[in-house]
Amino acid sequence: MRILLVLAHPLEDSFAASVAREARAALEENGHTVNLLDLYREGFDPRLSVAERASYFTETYDRSAASDWIARLQAADGLVLVFPQWWFNFPAILKGFFDRVLAPGVAFDNDATGGRIIPRLQNIKLFWALTTTGAPWWVVHLYMGNPVKRLLKRGIAALCAKGLNFRMLALHDMDRATDAKRKAHLARVRRLVGGI
Repeated sequence: MRILLVLAHPLEDSFAASVAREARAALEENGHTVNLLDLYREGFDPRLSVAERASYFTETYDRSAASDWIARLQAADGLVLVFPQWWFNFPAILKGFFDRVLAPGVAFDNDATGGRIIPRLQNIKLFWALTTTGAPWWVVHLYMGNPVKRLLKRGIAALCAKGLNFRMLALHDMDRATDAKRKAHLARVRRLVGGI
């Protein structure tokens, strides 16, 4: 399987970078091809351009500024995202990836009669998220309602593709995680991703 592994963290020595390395190693050990897209290191601009927004509801969406990243998504069979959750949401650079790369004519088509969108990401069979939160599990799930998982699963995954293998693995309470807890989480990542 060809996996597009998207990393969204500004620090090269972050725990998210460690998760991405662990995931990549496990995938490659199991014979998968991994295309690492490190959004910060590649200088990805998360801002939707004037041309992109102006053409959003036209038949010819202007994807020229994001064409390389779009081509990498279209060449993949699976999408694995690695990112921290900040303020119970995505890092801005990852939100920009969704806005600019999961675009009309790529991830979906706009229904000409209005309202709904038509899924188009038929090449993506697997959509996983490997993430961390600063808050404890109970705050994320019980108080906040796990907004990131809802957006990924009910929004992006359900609206852009059908029949996806969706999973999300999170290390909660990251700000107080001990070295042992972090190592245990990396081992969980390796086991989970190694099963793909």
